Amino acid sequence: MPLLTPATIPALVPWNINLVKAPDAWATTRGKSINVAILDTGIASHPDLQIAGGINTINRGSYADDNGHGTHVAGIVAAVGKAGNLIGTAPEVNLYAVKALNKDGEGFVSDIIEGINWCVKNRMHVINMSFGILGSENSDTLHNAIKRAAKQGIVIVASAGNEGSTSQKIDVPASFNETIAVAATTRANKIASFSSRGSGIGVSAPGENITSTWLGNKYEKLSGTSMASPHVAGGAALLLAEKPGLRPNSVKTMLRKHALKLNDYSTIAQGAGLMQLDHIFEA
Repeated sequence: MPLLTPATIPALVPWNINLVKAPDAWATTRGKSINVAILDTGIASHPDLQIAGGINTINRGSYADDNGHGTHVAGIVAAVGKAGNLIGTAPEVNLYAVKALNKDGEGFVSDIIEGINWCVKNRMHVINMSFGILGSENSDTLHNAIKRAAKQGIVIVASAGNEGSTSQKIDVPASFNETIAVAATTRANKIASFSSRGSGIGVSAPGENITSTWLGNKYEKLSGTSMASPHVAGGAALLLAEKPGLRPNSVKTMLRKHALKLNDYSTIAQGAGLMQLDHIFEA
């Protein structure tokens, strides 16, 4: 038996990455050359992450994560999986931190909009938004920023929300037509009890008890549609890497087309169903 060194230890593929069939897509691409922005609490330095750059729109300081949420989301998209570590959905993307939320996971819509504008200026291909904003007073200005980004060809993926089966609506910005809204599933391919229901959900992805990168070079297990969304951001990146120039609506259509419909749930719970990446490069 050959000696295993850090360079030869295979990546650990978590159950959630297997469930969306990401390894089947890796024979074609792992997302190389695609720029993915995590608009969140920042991204912490971690041996399982390669951060290409970023911005702090709150105070122009460091984009390092002081909460943990953004780092966890980033790992689901792009953990590199070296030396037996966990691997993400699209491990070869260029990963960018857009810190627009503070250490409490809160932020101003103006900082979020500035982050979106930075993504447009710096030619991001995909933006993940694992958050919801309260109230509707600022949603028009946020919607306009998202419209501008989508018009520039950026795929925007957002979490549907964690208000459960009685919610009747999904969060802003997931509710905007220009985004891909993502609901959360369990390891048993059920819709998670906490996942918001409502019109506008695009697809579903694993979001319960997801292990990913964390502060202090650690790993942590979290649940939420925040964890579901980055699977789809990674899926979008894989699709764009193989089919450059696809418009955001086409990316959404193709991801929905190949999703696995979960028979026990309506479209207001699951959208088109559980994202599956094994046939996404087919017409």
